[in-house]
Amino acid sequence: MDAFLFIVFTFVLSFQTHFAQGSELPRTTSSSKTYIIHVKGPQDKSLDQTEDLESWYHSFMPPTIMSSEEQPRMIYSYLNVMSGFAARLTEEELIAVEKKDGFISARPERILHRQTTNTPQFLGLQKQTGLWKESNFGKGIIIGVLDTGITPGHPSFSDAGMSPPPPKWKGRCEINVTACNNKLIGVRTFNHVAKLIKGAEAAIDDFGHGTHTASTAAGAFVDHAEVLGNAEGTASGIAPYAHLAIYRVCSKVCRESDILAALDAAVEDGVDVLSISLGSKRAKPFFDHGIAIGTFAAMQKGIFVSCAAGNDGPLPGSVINGAPWILTVGASNINRSIAATAKLGNGQEFDGESIFQPSDFSPTLLPLAYAGMNGKQEDAFCGNGSLNDIDFRGKVVLCEKGGGIEKIAKGKEVKRAGGAAMILMNDEKSGFSLNIDVHVLPTTHVSYDAGLKIKAYIYSTATPTATILFKGTIIGNSLAPVVTSFSGRGPSLPSPGILKPDIIGPGLNILAAWPFPLNNNTASKSTFNIMSGTSMSCPHLSGVAALLKSSHPHWSPAAIKSAIMTSADIISHERKHIVGETLQPADVFATGYKDTEVEIIAGRTIKCSETSSIREGELNYPSFSVVLDSPQTFTRTVTNVGEANSSYVVTVSAPDGVDVKVQPNKLYFSEANQKETYSVTFSRIELDDETVKYVQGFLQWVSAKHTVRSPISISFV
Repeated sequence: MDAFLFIVFTFVLSFQTHFAQGSELPRTTSSSKTYIIHVKGPQDKSLDQTEDLESWYHSFMPPTIMSSEEQPRMIYSYLNVMSGFAARLTEEELIAVEKKDGFISARPERILHRQTTNTPQFLGLQKQTGLWKESNFGKGIIIGVLDTGITPGHPSFSDAGMSPPPPKWKGRCEINVTACNNKLIGVRTFNHVAKLIKGAEAAIDDFGHGTHTASTAAGAFVDHAEVLGNAEGTASGIAPYAHLAIYRVCSKVCRESDILAALDAAVEDGVDVLSISLGSKRAKPFFDHGIAIGTFAAMQKGIFVSCAAGNDGPLPGSVINGAPWILTVGASNINRSIAATAKLGNGQEFDGESIFQPSDFSPTLLPLAYAGMNGKQEDAFCGNGSLNDIDFRGKVVLCEKGGGIEKIAKGKEVKRAGGAAMILMNDEKSGFSLNIDVHVLPTTHVSYDAGLKIKAYIYSTATPTATILFKGTIIGNSLAPVVTSFSGRGPSLPSPGILKPDIIGPGLNILAAWPFPLNNNTASKSTFNIMSGTSMSCPHLSGVAALLKSSHPHWSPAAIKSAIMTSADIISHERKHIVGETLQPADVFATGYKDTEVEIIAGRTIKCSETSSIREGELNYPSFSVVLDSPQTFTRTVTNVGEANSSYVVTVSAPDGVDVKVQPNKLYFSEANQKETYSVTFSRIELDDETVKYVQGFLQWVSAKHTVRSPISISFV
């Protein structure tokens, strides 16, 4: 399998624009955008008049701007709320501003407006340009989804404007035939429990998970989507004109035999992409893993496979579905929040989130109490019947996440005890990752750090008070994407020589289609819900793969996978390193077999003694994962899928304590589809901290138009 130099213009530009610029910004020209610029106050403290401050702010602007007769480029001078100003600048002009004495920071302005399922926009997908347009929104591609079924008739599965499935399609509709259409072209059930209970309607989703993931991958455009009045806007999947083939394999559990049967059927039916948001609790050897086995065969048939990386992070080695032929997808947040702020009696405020935002909840301060005030740690988790020892009536109650108790159940206990509202604090491992729910009473879910400070305030005064300020939907988290706490981390235990997960995608608080109304409005057919997990990030990348397959129908699964991995960026909207749940930089983990065991995977007779073998690191993979005890050299073969007469020069960001040499350091392609090979030698050098076990870096090939990046992970023996 070749790694590919990715020369698909629109896809590269989409991802680079997404990370560099974020959402579309107002008051901009084609070459400039509006920045919020923070500066130090003037050295002369007597400059406190409006004109003096404005003059100070103007001194940061390049002289050519201030002397220009065009529309003023300084939009606002802030006099009270911050020391700084807003200005419309090009990137070159911003660089000039940054060099001035007194400059602190600058970022693109955030946009606050009502919008839902904004992950297509977050990923840089626009209706009129780029990959969406060039792929015709995934037209003609069939995405197979293995999950809990589907909700026919939901607006997300409308076939308005869609063409019939391609002639190769051989699948069938096993429910009421009128429920299928040009969007929902196949529905089949492989879950025996569902068949037994529901008969002909066995594929109808009674859990919601399958409906949510299917609409994330390929849901149609739906106007006025929202959840309890929040995140309102137009919902769509990543590949809205792709066809969907649904394979129900799960009820409360998902049996491996059902999964293999569904994979078998999907290959026969003619799907192009498989989206599998399922997995075991722990990684298994590939020969002992049904999904790995089934998807290896699918890959050989030219089917691209995307799988969830698992939800047992942030523990090292928690990644699942890590076979090299699978795109293993971790989870990040997006730049949208549904804000609910905990305000304390001492004036402190802590931003949190909540889907349920009652309009009639008063901002008046109420008594605040900690559920564990009686000294029993188990009561702090607000389990059923735990709030009996203290009078919580009319109070805001601080509860802790964990204890094996569902978050919604904690709110039910607070409500049962007469509490007026709940502040739910994360546990330590969840850090700043806030996966929100539809609670039964006014609630805000806050970080672990915020929870500790709220708890300290409670113990600091005899009469602690608090309230919750519900602020609705906000777009503009410049830190995004942040790796979530639950996202499965590497290294891959069955295959440490392959760096996993391959990529992260939006997986925290994702709005998508849902079978049931959340507010008992049973007349509504346009129902949506917000869910979190790598189950949500996986279909995002399934949709991206469908777009690429539609644009490049002859690309192999390996080519599509390499294109996705090598074009993804490693910086946030704020152009800083992507961070994890602790808001510290995330590492690349965030992001021999017997004959018979290999035969299980390959599906044919194998004699390892008669077959040449290579180390895992020698697989032609878009990343490097190296156990370094002595100098090691690896080779990679890349293919130019773009224009002829193009050249790439290598640059290296070497891991600490490692010398990296690349030969040759320049690749020249005289024609399209030409292959070239390069080698990389890793050698250990002195490291300041000899206790460090893992270090990371990357190498990238840079042309006049494109940057192709390969992550590097080094483990020291």
